[in-house]
Amino acid sequence: MSTIRQRLSKFDFSGLGIPFLVLLIMAMLVVPLPAVLLDVLFTFNILISIVIIMIAIGTRKPLEFSSFPSVLLFATMLRLALNVASTRVILVNGHEGEHAAGAVIAAFGEFVISGNYLVGFIIFSILMIINFVVVTKGAGRVSEVNARFTLDAMPGKQMAIDADLNAGSITQEVAKKRRDEIAQEADFFGSMDGASKFVSGDAMAGLLVLVINVIGGLAIGVAQHNLSFAEAGRIYVLLTIGDGLVAQIPSLFLSLATAIIVTRVTTSESMTEQALTQMSNPSALFIGAGILAVLGLVPGMPHMVFLTLALATAGLGLMVIQKEEHVAVETEQLAAATPEAPKELDWDDVDQVDLIGLEIGYGLIPLVNPETGGQLMPRVKGVRKKLSAELGFLIQSVRIRDALNLDPDVYHIVLNGVMRGRGEIKAGRELAINPGKVYGELEGIPTKEPAFGLEAVWIDPAQRDYARTLGYTVVDPATAMATHLNKVLRDNAADLLSHDETQQLLDKLAAKSPKLVEDLVPGKMALGIITRTLQQLLAEGVSIRDMRTIVETLSEASSKTQDPEQLTAMVRPKLGRMIVQELLDMKDSLPVMTLAPDLEQLLHNVLANSNGNQNVVIEPGLAESLFTALRNASHVVEDQGNPAVLVVAPSIRPWLSKMVRHRVSELTVLSYTEIPDDQAVKVIYTVEAQSKS
Repeated sequence: MSTIRQRLSKFDFSGLGIPFLVLLIMAMLVVPLPAVLLDVLFTFNILISIVIIMIAIGTRKPLEFSSFPSVLLFATMLRLALNVASTRVILVNGHEGEHAAGAVIAAFGEFVISGNYLVGFIIFSILMIINFVVVTKGAGRVSEVNARFTLDAMPGKQMAIDADLNAGSITQEVAKKRRDEIAQEADFFGSMDGASKFVSGDAMAGLLVLVINVIGGLAIGVAQHNLSFAEAGRIYVLLTIGDGLVAQIPSLFLSLATAIIVTRVTTSESMTEQALTQMSNPSALFIGAGILAVLGLVPGMPHMVFLTLALATAGLGLMVIQKEEHVAVETEQLAAATPEAPKELDWDDVDQVDLIGLEIGYGLIPLVNPETGGQLMPRVKGVRKKLSAELGFLIQSVRIRDALNLDPDVYHIVLNGVMRGRGEIKAGRELAINPGKVYGELEGIPTKEPAFGLEAVWIDPAQRDYARTLGYTVVDPATAMATHLNKVLRDNAADLLSHDETQQLLDKLAAKSPKLVEDLVPGKMALGIITRTLQQLLAEGVSIRDMRTIVETLSEASSKTQDPEQLTAMVRPKLGRMIVQELLDMKDSLPVMTLAPDLEQLLHNVLANSNGNQNVVIEPGLAESLFTALRNASHVVEDQGNPAVLVVAPSIRPWLSKMVRHRVSELTVLSYTEIPDDQAVKVIYTVEAQSKS
């Protein structure tokens, strides 16, 4: 018993409301109900309709009442089930008198229509016309238009959210929330378009039920209960019209609630607040009061009524003016009372630098605006997506902002608040880049391609095809800027990875290999050491996509060393196949350069004498000769169509890679252990260098 009580105490009984309502509706359709229960249900139906319309009036935007289509369906089915139940009672017990179907129907039949079935029929017809022809039809049309325009506007709204996200004005969470709201809004208006058909069908069903009840009541009263035609007509028609009215009034409320919801303009105010604010117009009130006064002075008009309402309207206008003046005075007093002393500084006054920023002159603003055909933001998003896939971690958003201190055609690429790239763009022109071999000259503005410093010309867009026939590579301004951004971000990928990104990578890996991550962090290695190791890999141009292999290697090496440079040297051979694959370029064998044996031995001896210190400095003459030889060798190899790859001993690779990184940027330095055993290698150049001392 205790177990049963515990389970019952945990059971959520609030979820039984809708199933109970469905069972109640089915019971009313099948099971005969007593008149007393009908009174309760009719009263409950009126209450539900009043509550719904009050909620609709107080709703500030349609999505605040997103359950309305479903509520409308259940409310309509409840009313129709009541119609069926009351019809059964009227036809079975109607011969007993006017109270045979309950007190509520009798009250509407006697009090509302004064016992006159002709009056009742006229009132019922008027309600039907108001409900079906005016309210329901108008609400259905508005729902249809809202659904159509909401769906048509979805792509534009999604693009606006993406633009704000790329510009850095909103966060990823805010963008996700806005996208969800747009999807919910489309679903809501689509549901309302269908729900409005429930309301129109309900109105038609009310009319059909009235006709069926009258005909059936007359037939049953005369044929089965031996009533005269007049007596049967008086009883059954009054009961039927009373039943129709008691059901039609809640139906009218539901139709009105539907119309209120679909005609709402989304603001921060409810309908009542919005109407009071916008209709409190003194000019309109005074003009209306004047027209009423003139009509009241026309002979034959009810002077007292017109003049009284005119005075009341004018008084209302005066009250509005006084209220506006009072609000203005309070605002002035508040402004005067507010001290103009500078606000005390707090942390909100300290701005954090943007990790990635793109500052543009005002002449380049059209490249950002999608309405003027600007393609910069899609290009930037494409750069982020491509780099994230290649490097193995998410590149953060690029904040694009205009900088008045820049020349109109100039842009700056900023990382961590420091300018790392600069370029000049001619908006309205296209950049024709000389790839090294062209067959003619172009008319335009000579320049340098901003990313790689190649010779280029800013040309008119009409010359695009002609420039391509001459061998030039032609790109639009947005692509030129995005290419420059791509190079700067790739060259500085290590600066873009922080502890947060490392933790995200570990969390993502833990979803598939939880034990692997648990064994490494924080027991064997701190997050900071892992971060610096990954930064070292990125600085050497190695992707960190294969986090599983990296973490496995770090876990094995953690007992030997905690130095990021040594850990990097241990990780690289494990990633050798991926490193080499990016250099092959669809070739079977890897073309490489090597150092002359005496030169490699010399460097090995120098490093051996430094006791493992990677910051050792070699003799200046030898260093100059070495870098010059490496630079010349790289140019020779690249002119042959091969990548510049130098293979050296593992002991000197870290030092040599660090030394040539900024002196011979196109050169990739590998160790022998990083080349897979089954990879064919072809030596195509031997580098020799001697000291000039």
